[in-house]
Formats: sequence, C-alpha cells, structure tokens
Amino acid sequence: MKKVVIFGGGSGLSQLLKGIIQFPMDVTAVVSVSDNGASTGRLREEFAIPAVGDITKVLMAMSGESKGVKELFSYRFPKDSSIGNHSIKNLIMTALLDMKGNFAHSLPILCDLLDVKGKLLPLTEDNVDLIGVTKEGYEIIGEAEITESKRKIKDLKYNKEVTVTPRVLEEIKKADLIIFSSGSLLTSVMPHIIVPEIQEAIKTSKAKTMYICNMLTQPGETDNYKVSDHIKVFEKYLGKGSIDVVIANNSTIPKNMALLAKSEGKDPVDIDEEKLEKKGIRLIAEKLFKVEEGYVRHDSLKTAYLIFSYLMEGE
Repeated sequence: MKKVVIFGGGSGLSQLLKGIIQFPMDVTAVVSVSDNGASTGRLREEFAIPAVGDITKVLMAMSGESKGVKELFSYRFPKDSSIGNHSIKNLIMTALLDMKGNFAHSLPILCDLLDVKGKLLPLTEDNVDLIGVTKEGYEIIGEAEITESKRKIKDLKYNKEVTVTPRVLEEIKKADLIIFSSGSLLTSVMPHIIVPEIQEAIKTSKAKTMYICNMLTQPGETDNYKVSDHIKVFEKYLGKGSIDVVIANNSTIPKNMALLAKSEGKDPVDIDEEKLEKKGIRLIAEKLFKVEEGYVRHDSLKTAYLIFSYLMEGE
C-alpha cells in the first residue's frame, strides 16, 4: 500500500481527508498547532497547550464512527454558558493533554475511541505562535491576527525554535507521495514548510510532491494569485522544482457563489498552464468544486480519486 503524508490544518485538510480515507492508501495527516483563535485560543491561554482545534477537526474527518457520535463530539456549548463556544472534542483533547502531558500519549486514546482511519500527528508538541512579517517589517503575532489583518505578509516565522514531532520526520522518509493540502496557504500549510527540519526532510525524501491548489484567493494572503503564484510560495522555502504535480479546479464556479465570494474579497484562482509547464510541473485539472452548506468546497471524493489515480500510475 502506497504511503502518503499530507500537510495542512483546519477545514481544507479535513475536507480532503474525508475522501482520502475512502481509498486504499497508508495516510499520515500532519497538522499545524499554532491556531490561537476562538475556542482553541482560549484553551491555549488557560492551559498553556498547543492548539487543539485543527487536530480535533481532522480527527473527526478521519473517524469511522457513526454520524451520531461525530455530532456529539462536535457539539458546542451555548456562548453565554461558563464553557461557552467550546466543543466537546476540544475539551476532551485538552483534558487528555492535561492527564497525559503530550499529544503522543493523548492522541492514540482519541484515535481508538473514534476509530480513526490512518495516522494523525501534530507538527510539534511545542506551544508556539505564528508571526507574520509585513512588507513594511511590521510583525503580526498570532495565526488568527494574521488572518484578520488582511495585510500583505512577506514572511512567516515562529516566536521560538520549533522541535518537530520525530514521527513526522520518519513518515516523510517513508512516503511515496507528500501532499500539501488546500486551505489557507499562510496559516495552514506554510506553518509546516517554514520549519527547517521539515524543509530538509522533504528535500531529501524520494517522494513526489503534490499541491492541491485552492479554488479561491484569500484576502491579504493570496490576492490576484494564479496557480503558479501559489507554487512560488513553496519554492521560496523548498527551492525551485520542489513541487512535482498540482491538482487544480478548471471549472467555472456558479455565478451566485462567485458573487458571494467576491463580496468577501475572494476570486477564482486561474490556471496559468504555460508557467506551470515551464516549471516542469504536471497539471491535473478537473472540476473539483461542490457546494456544501452554502460554501464552495473541494469535492473530497473526486480529489481523492485523482490523488489515488496518480499514485497508481505505472503499477
């Protein structure tokens, strides 16, 4: 069975994993832990722990448990209660970290409880904050603050040196394919790529690298970006030729959804095929979107099928 390591965080990674776990692949999801917004941010501040929100969101996506169990774990308490807006899954993860001391000893318990398909690893056990540096040299501290600022970010760093979870490096070494998930480029994917240990592990790995390109731009992060502009961000940290294949949407988003996205400062990401060809990047372009709960999202099964098909070529 082919080994796949996928980097990301939050909704983008969760959406992709819903499809990926349906195919016969040995999957390891690596999740960033620097989110400091909403429930996660409050728990980080109170208990001095790494972010649990993206980890638990990905846990639910990889869970083979019943819909009822997932709904229970995802339940959020009313905002006006003493534990307002905390989800049960975040509280349980926090309790396990308090009991066991780290993700390494906590995650197996939740993975077993939720019948998780595949492996799930945090990028680090460290309690770290992401810092965005603007073109003017101004530092924005915190993942949520970077997103909310909508300012052009020139560089990213952490507030202290990051120690990568050792098993992450082991999985990269064994991988047949390394995937960079769709989702926020700066606050979900790049938090992995800016770490020197991760850069070195990817550069020395024999695995092919794949990027699942976002379908829409993000205000302040990727305004006016085409597919090749996203690739340039990876090349900044991993070097030229660091991405082998890109999966991108080539179908027109429904007009009503495009107008809604436009009102939020988002535009469809155009495929600039010639530039990708010059870079020697293989392009897999298909209709990838579907509308779920009023949002344009990647069709998780279709995207997973394209990934699996790519992996099986030449078998």
